[in-house]
Amino acid sequence: MTQERPGGAGSSPLWEREAELGSVRAAIDLLCTQRLRSVPSRPESPGGLLVFTGEPGVGKTALLDATRKAARDRGCAVWSARGGETLASVPFYVVRQLLKPALLSLSPEEYDRLGGWLDIAGPALGLTEPSGGHVDPQAVSDGLVGAVCDLTEISFPLVLLVDDAHWADQETLRWLVNLAQRLDELRILLVVTHRAVAPGREAAPALARVGALAGLRGVLHDLTPGAAAQLTRARLGSHADDAFCRQVWAVTAGNPYDTVELLAKVEDRGLEPVESSAEELRGLNRSARDGGLIARLSALGTATVELARAAAILGTNIAVPVAAGIAGIPVEEARGRAADLRTARIFAERPPNRADEEDRLEFVHPLIASTVYQAIPVATRTALHGAAAGQLRKAQEPAAVVARHLLEVHPEEDPELVAQLRAAAGEHLGVGAPEAAVRCLERALREPPLPEHHAEVLYELGCATLLTAPTKTIAHLREALALPHFTGQNRVDAVCRLAQALVHNGELEEAVRVIDGEVDLLPLGPHQLRLRALRFMWQGIHAGHQDSTRRSRSLKELADPLHGRDNSERALLIIRAFDALTRGENAAFVVELCDRSLVNGELPPGLGWTDTEWGFELLMMLGSSYLFADRLDRAGNLFNDARREYEDRGWTGAHLALAHCFGGYVLRRRGKLVAAEGLLREALRLADRVGTGLPMHWDAACMLIDTLIARGNIDGAMEVLEKYKVAPPYPSTFIMPDPDSVRGRLLIEAGRVQEGIEALEAAERAALASGRHNTVMATWAADLARALAKEDPARAARLAAVCRAQAERFGTDTAIGEALRCAAVLATGQRSVTLHAQAAAYLEASPCGYEHAVARIEYGIAARSTAELERGTALARACGADTVAARGEEVLASWRRLLG
Repeated sequence: MTQERPGGAGSSPLWEREAELGSVRAAIDLLCTQRLRSVPSRPESPGGLLVFTGEPGVGKTALLDATRKAARDRGCAVWSARGGETLASVPFYVVRQLLKPALLSLSPEEYDRLGGWLDIAGPALGLTEPSGGHVDPQAVSDGLVGAVCDLTEISFPLVLLVDDAHWADQETLRWLVNLAQRLDELRILLVVTHRAVAPGREAAPALARVGALAGLRGVLHDLTPGAAAQLTRARLGSHADDAFCRQVWAVTAGNPYDTVELLAKVEDRGLEPVESSAEELRGLNRSARDGGLIARLSALGTATVELARAAAILGTNIAVPVAAGIAGIPVEEARGRAADLRTARIFAERPPNRADEEDRLEFVHPLIASTVYQAIPVATRTALHGAAAGQLRKAQEPAAVVARHLLEVHPEEDPELVAQLRAAAGEHLGVGAPEAAVRCLERALREPPLPEHHAEVLYELGCATLLTAPTKTIAHLREALALPHFTGQNRVDAVCRLAQALVHNGELEEAVRVIDGEVDLLPLGPHQLRLRALRFMWQGIHAGHQDSTRRSRSLKELADPLHGRDNSERALLIIRAFDALTRGENAAFVVELCDRSLVNGELPPGLGWTDTEWGFELLMMLGSSYLFADRLDRAGNLFNDARREYEDRGWTGAHLALAHCFGGYVLRRRGKLVAAEGLLREALRLADRVGTGLPMHWDAACMLIDTLIARGNIDGAMEVLEKYKVAPPYPSTFIMPDPDSVRGRLLIEAGRVQEGIEALEAAERAALASGRHNTVMATWAADLARALAKEDPARAARLAAVCRAQAERFGTDTAIGEALRCAAVLATGQRSVTLHAQAAAYLEASPCGYEHAVARIEYGIAARSTAELERGTALARACGADTVAARGEEVLASWRRLLG
């Protein structure tokens, strides 16, 4: 039997927990062993994660108490937190319990050593004020992991304990999953306990993921009859007879908490632990929980009951003055009643020598808090939540703290309550808790708001759900736009948000109808021009948009005369440039349009990467236009700025993934293939964290496949193709580079030639239908011509001629050089050599290092020039195009053998 029982012999339910305690001690030993080594900047061995589950009262909290003692005995820093039944709606409540006290205890020098996470995640912990606007929840979660990483450099070895995680808030659960996934980077031991959670419960997915990542996941069971007997004799004396001990086990079913409580009541009654007393045990056990507990509480008096109810409403870390205010009794009287509740083992004893705990209350066990809370009549409970909100406002707590109680009160058409909930929603969004903001705004609608504010609340709710539930966003914004009091800037913003949500929900035509309907209601001016620009933008990124030729003509008539006097005009210039790019119009004109959209070569105010009025799609169009028009310097600067701005603002989701993606493709076009592959893989990793099957996955996957083909890693490219299912049907949004072109080229390289030809022919049909003929963005013509060179030389020649004509119309060195390469492959004799030489010259003048290396090698082989082949091989090796370089080296070696 386990002999270590903190708190007095026989008082702890840590019987039959030898295996669990052994695992805990082993994990602590491993953590402390790392301390004995020279502590590196990176951990030498992974962090530890232990998860223990079990029914209420089975001893999870007691096991954590033993873990805390064992860790402190070894010199570990130990921080702990507990979820609460009434606190699950408070964002970051548990993680704030866990980390905030440690951070506040740091010296100024230690605080200055904290990393860059503080600006992003500090507001979630209550350390800094929100900077305003919406904060990316994933960035906050990453920042909180960064906080733990920094703290391990100050407090090591570090043990984190999280009790009752089934009652943790969703934001903490998101962080727990993130932390568990990154324990190989950290030197901590994390121990989590929770009850079994039904699959449909909100906490279930996160707890399942944490459990799957645990080094040990143990299930705590009730005591056996033998253990219950030993616990009974340890508490009451060795003279407790067998019949009495068996009855103790029978009435408690071996539940450790119930057993300890029952034995305490036996002591209070002075019962002899003999068979004749066994009949009284069942009645005593009923008083430990549920109705018996409430009866025992009622016997302490009305004021005491009211204090206990107030404490149950507040949950944990209960301030006596606030609880007294809710209970309606003086503070000094509340302190006396609290002492009575400690004597009755309902409130926990204060830690010794902790004057700061004088005005803080905790229940002995979560079971007691839950029983007291559930026993409060529903109407009374609602009133007490209202009283709690009033007391917390009086204590000047933030709106977000007060809001959890306002969520529970009955609707009464109270404008002040609506204002408080809207303020709380703003605070939640500012710390990265959009789900909590949604709860507040949905509750505000039920109040309901005054008519003049109703549409504004719906608009705020639509904005809050945009990233998490776009279908709800659509419904909320449609309802807001149908109301009569919704006008001005917010109305235009709502139309733009609704269109954005519809597009991302695959409803482009409906988005255009919404915009058109609003345009007809607006007078000429910036608002109308903004909506017209957005209509063109959404149509422009829609791959299957019908009547794109007429749209392009309308866009040309509207945008070409503009000079970029305001952001609406600048947006139209960018959209026109992107449309001209996709249709293969002259690249110099595309660049001119892009330049006209800037102010002194920079993005103007209000048109930045994190500005929400226009969205990131517009700037992606701008950067892509520079990228495929051979202005890689400007494209690179734009996408690098995007990465920095997103990282500074903590936007680590879809926006940062796309910035990595397009920044990586700039490197691919430059011929820096190794660095490009790294950024593109990081883009996919970031995208995977946001969700699956998203449009950004297609862009990043196609760009990575294209890069891996260039590197000669065909197997790796096929893995990406299959993992991200790059195959028809494709999403409705425009994908760069063209997916059928990328897929066809890869299948041909992999030896699946006929499938590759079919994919390239599908790209041909799509181009003819849409009028989009950019030979750099969609390389199908040159690839198909090469594939058909032997099987159908006449068709191959026609394709090559079309490719060259379109490339010369577009006019970049890259497009013309690649078209000449294709023509050279189909030609023979001196004409082939001449075309290869011209292709190499054009591509040398282009910024595309890989394409130049390939063209130089092909020219060297065609001209049988050792110097050209050596030069091309060196260029390919510098690019990271290993297979192309190997081919050049192989040909050189064969030439040397012939000469030698």
